[in-house]
This record gives sequence, structure tokens and C-alpha cells, in this order.
Amino acid sequence: MTPPTLSETTPGRDLKRRFVWVGLAMVAGMVALAVQLYRLQITQGEEYAAKSVANFVKEVRLRADRGLIKDRRGTILVDSRPSFDAFITPAFCTNCSEEVLPRLGELLGWDEASRKRVDEQVRAARRTAPFQPLPVRIDLTRDEYDRINARRDMLDGVEVVPVPHRNYRTSSVLSHVLGYMNEITTEELEKLKSEGGHYALGDYIGRRGLERYFETTLRGTDGVRKEVVNARGKVIEEFSDKLGKDAVVPSRPGNNLVLSVDMRLQEAAERAFPGAAGAVVAVDVKTGLIRALVSRPGFDPNLLTGRVTPAQMASLAKDPLQPMINRVSANHFSPGSTFKVITALAAYKSGLFRPETTVNCTGGYRLGARTWRCHKDSGHGPVNGKTALQYSCDSWFYKVADTIGLDPIAEMGKAFGLGAPTGIGVLAEVPGIMPSSEYHNKLSPGGYTKGMALNSSMGQGDVNVTPLQLAMVYAAIGNGGTLYKPQLVERVEGLDGEVLQQFDPQVVRKVEIPEAHRKAVMDALVSVVNEPGGTAYRTYQSFKAGLKDVVVAGKTGTAQVATIGAVRLKTQQMDFFQRDHAWFAALAPADNPEIAVVVINEHGGHGGVDAGPTGMAVIQKYFELKKEDAANPPQRQNTPYVSTLPNAPSLDDVALTRGAPGSRGDDATAD
Repeated sequence: MTPPTLSETTPGRDLKRRFVWVGLAMVAGMVALAVQLYRLQITQGEEYAAKSVANFVKEVRLRADRGLIKDRRGTILVDSRPSFDAFITPAFCTNCSEEVLPRLGELLGWDEASRKRVDEQVRAARRTAPFQPLPVRIDLTRDEYDRINARRDMLDGVEVVPVPHRNYRTSSVLSHVLGYMNEITTEELEKLKSEGGHYALGDYIGRRGLERYFETTLRGTDGVRKEVVNARGKVIEEFSDKLGKDAVVPSRPGNNLVLSVDMRLQEAAERAFPGAAGAVVAVDVKTGLIRALVSRPGFDPNLLTGRVTPAQMASLAKDPLQPMINRVSANHFSPGSTFKVITALAAYKSGLFRPETTVNCTGGYRLGARTWRCHKDSGHGPVNGKTALQYSCDSWFYKVADTIGLDPIAEMGKAFGLGAPTGIGVLAEVPGIMPSSEYHNKLSPGGYTKGMALNSSMGQGDVNVTPLQLAMVYAAIGNGGTLYKPQLVERVEGLDGEVLQQFDPQVVRKVEIPEAHRKAVMDALVSVVNEPGGTAYRTYQSFKAGLKDVVVAGKTGTAQVATIGAVRLKTQQMDFFQRDHAWFAALAPADNPEIAVVVINEHGGHGGVDAGPTGMAVIQKYFELKKEDAANPPQRQNTPYVSTLPNAPSLDDVALTRGAPGSRGDDATAD
């Protein structure tokens, strides 16, 4: 056979080669189609499926109003105000980074960093929640609202939504009680959703105080409005109108809180308190309900609710008076001579001392090689249990501590709740410190010594209490030994005023106090205020006319911050933060107490002069209001609170003489 020539084989080979290329092209096309189908159906299938639904019906969230917070007479302290916020729905924001955000940034005055931050948020939301509106500007001004509305056709995916925002009508007054709100974190959102909570990105949640503690009570239930929209998120009105009555599910407001606080008494306490820092607590002796609560300085919750600027947070953090700390329950102090009621009760319980037991005060008490000084250098002479409290003589209490030791005093303090949280719940608390010999053996270098008992007996050393704890101690002494849990909320109400939950008084424990011991202490507290030589007697004279029908029992206290040297310096000669804390604790009326008041003027000076007048003013106002309400029974007001209070003094308002700090000791108090 003759082999084929070149001319006979070339056409066949070309044809085969063409078929190969055509086949490869078809395979490549099929692969490309398969990749595209995989991307559309698998990778982005959920997004496009949702878009197809969104082309028909979109559910718009109708945000619920948060519940009101009112005082005990119905005055509205916290409500909601109308606001407009700007949102972006990432799925509807076409050409977002290139066109929409630059336009929106120009309208809202964003700098490059702000625009970049929003761009990153939108990109992240496009991956995680593309159809959920993302808040990008809170509280639009009227001009910003108008500018966005005028160019809405050029802002795909951008919408302006009416959103209720929290409105704190009391400004910094009661700020630690009310708390504030800010944006929920991603971690919180995931946790709450797993627990069945209905929150979304950008929602606000309660922080601190009542807003946090009663979050689920105050938070309402959002509603829904259905709208027909196109693929760009624009509403198609003619179709939306045909959705019928089921298109709208209205929102339901949250429940209201009615506090135990009376704003009339609260205002009186705010006006009467002279200090730049400190606290005032007024509590119902027979229920534990708090009638007034001052923690100064405070903060304005309106500034913290929302997106706080770094400058605002830096200002709060750098403030030397630390306005974010609630001094009523989250800060503790040496109580000074206000603690002596505990030592007196421990002394009487021991059986080694009676109210008539006399100690001779020569200006101090000698133990070993050291003399513990009394606040009166010349001494008080012979004093008994009553006059020791009346004059606030330290020597009598030094003798008690030397005789019975620290542990009986600690046991009495703990029985009255010292060294443990009160359980108020609404407010953050520190437990304070009620030291014992065991405490010192564990924590003090060298362990417990008798001198520690002497310091503790007069409310110095390691003894630390919160103003709230001390108020509950005096309330328990006043009512015969019933230690109540302090409460700030009387009831929860529905929208129509229906009582949904009532908070009844809660007894923590009954402290066993023989009536003879309690009466001895109460008689001494009466003499502090009403008899010459009492450390609050001069203060009482200024209020005698207004309190002519009311006998007040009280105790002053001056808790030292720095040590006493050879020369006592006057308050004005000391740096502010070296000055003593001024205390006053009182009960009224003495024969059947109704109200207990505790005042601490932080770095204020002396208890009788710098804290006593505030306590007297609060007590006087309490009984004035009682008479007023008896003559004209109060009605539920439900009217917004309007403050008439002047600005609270700041550190700059306090006379600061920068003299050499005193060398002071913790073994004497000047009340």
C-alpha cells in the first residue's frame, strides 16, 4: 500500500483541531455558567431571595416609647422626646461608597474619618445584616433633616426615621438613680437574641440605675408597618395602600416606674447641700423607702444617652471629683463620730458599761506608750454614756474599746448591716468595712492590736460605711431594731395607671436591742441637738422656729482624711482633698421617728457646721410637706418636672487655700 501524501492528511488534522477548540470553549462556558449559578444560588442566594421579597413587601419597625419614670406624686422625671435619625439599609444602598456616602457626608458635615468609619460599618453590615437599617446619625437637626429630604432621590438606601429618644428632665439631679442609655454592643445583642430579646443593631439599652435594673419593665414592644418597595428600597404607594388593615401592628409602650422619692424634698436637699462633693439620704424609718437621695457631683444623662464623644468621656474621667461615682452607695468613708452609737450599744450589751458609767476625759486616753487624743485638747472632764455622745467625747469610747475589745463592736456593727451591701439592687454598692480582730490578723501587718479597737470605736481606722448603710443604721435604731432593705421604687404602673407590681417593705433582720439601751442612745442623740454643749445645738437654733413642734435627735461626725500633727490646722489652711469629711445623722420626731437623714459633706470640714444645717433643712421641709399634704391631699399630677434649682457648686467654687497639708492622726475627731 502506498503511504498517504501530505496533501491528503492536512485537512483532517485541521478539522480535528477545530473541534477541540470548540469543545474547550463550550467547556469553559459551562464552567463559567456553573460558577455564576453557584454564586447566585449558593453564595448569595439568601441575599437575592430576600431582595426578591423586598421587591414586594418591606417590614418597617415602629419603635415603642419607653416607660415613664415618675416621683411618688406622679411628677414625670423621665420621658421620651421625638427625634429623627438617619439610617442606611446596606442592601438598598447602590454605589454606596462611591456616591451615596460622599453625598450624605457633605449634607451632614462629616470629615473624612467619619465618612470612612460609616463606610466600614456599612460594609460590615452588608455581610451580616444587609436588610437591617443601620443608624448613621442620631438626632438630626432641622437643617440636616431638610437637606436629606431635599436630595433623597440621590441617596439610595438612606432613610430618615422618627425615633423616640430618652429625655431626662432632672438634668444631673438623681442622675445616679435614673442612670442613662447607650447603644447596645454586638456581644450584648447576640446574647439577648439568644435569650429571646427583641433588639436590633443601633438600639439603646439601659446603663446604670433604674434604666439598667428595670430594662425589661421600661422597654416597650415594637410594632411593624408593611410597605411595598422596589429593589432600591423606594416605597410604591399605590401597592402599599392595598395591604389592608393587617399592614400595621402598633407598638406598645413600656410600663412606668413610680419612685419613692418626693421631688419637693429632693429639691430641698439639693438646695441645702453646700458641698462640691458628698451625699444626702432621707429614708422612711418605718418602711425603708427612700424619700430623697443626693449624690454630688452628678452627670447629665442626656449627654451620655446616645453616642458619647471621646472629649465628653475624657472630661468626666479627668474630673477630680469623679462625677460618675454614686457616693450614696458605691463609695465608702470613715463615719467618724456618727459611728459612736454602735460602740455605745456594744458597750451596754457587754454588761461592763451602763449609761451612767463615768470616764474622766483629760484630753486623751493613754494606752501603753501612746496617748489617743480627744478632739478637745483640754478634756471634757467626767463624762457618762449620755454626755459622751452629747459632747462627742472620744475618751469614753476609747475606754470602752480598751475594755471590751474590737469584736463586740464589730458584731454590733454587722448586726446593723455594716460591712455588707444593703441589697438595694437598683444602685451599685460597695460593702464597706466593719473590721474585727480576724480581719486585722489577715490583712494588717503584725496582726490585731488593741489600738485598732480604739480607732474603730470612734468610726476611724479601717471602719468604712456608705451613707446609705449609715441611714439604715439610724433608721433601725429609730424604729426599735428593724433593719429594712432600702427601696427606691414604690410600684410599676401600666399605661392607664393600673398597678402592675407593688413593692412592699422588706425586712432584712430584727436586731435585738433592749429598749433600755435604745432609749439611752436616743436620749443622748436628743441632747446632741437640743441641749447646750451638744455638738449640733448651735445648728439647731437656726431651725428652732421651723421645728418648734418637732424634737430632732442627731449625731455629728468629723472623719479625718489626714493625720493630726503637733499643730491643728484650720480647714481653710488645708488642701481641699486633705480636709475632713463632715457628717450628720438625724432622726425625727425623736419620740416616734418617721424619717432618718444622713449627710456627708466630703472634705467639707466639721459635722455640726458643714453637714448639720443640711440635715436640719431636710427634716424641716419633710414636716412642712407633711402638713401641706394633710391640708391638701396630693393628686396624681402626671406633669413634667421643671427644675428650679441653681447650679451645684463645683470644685472651683470651694475656697482652696493651698497651705501646707496638716499632719493629722486618726485618733481624734472634731465634731
